[in-house]
Amino acid sequence: MAKSSSSNNAVIFLLSIVAISLLLTVAMAKRDGSGLSSRLVPFKKAIAAGPQCDTVHGVESGDTCFDVAKASNLTPVFFDALNPNLNCTALFIGQWLCIEGTP
Repeated sequence: MAKSSSSNNAVIFLLSIVAISLLLTVAMAKRDGSGLSSRLVPFKKAIAAGPQCDTVHGVESGDTCFDVAKASNLTPVFFDALNPNLNCTALFIGQWLCIEGTP
């Protein structure tokens, strides 16, 4: 019986050491700012903002980027900034083009 009691005491002692080490590690990480939370970047700030579109135009037969920009009183540069991934040589009917907003 004495052998069982001593092995139980050894297990309890080792678990106590592990628990204390874990608590000290967490406390030190929070105190000096080197914890994981100090290295995280808020999700909103990590992504660059893209264009904000307020009004769109649905492409109709015969539309070109130049014609849509001109009809909307936009310079080609501003039109391109509002529609950064647009391929003007491959417009299709029903495609939405941004004609008012913030690049």
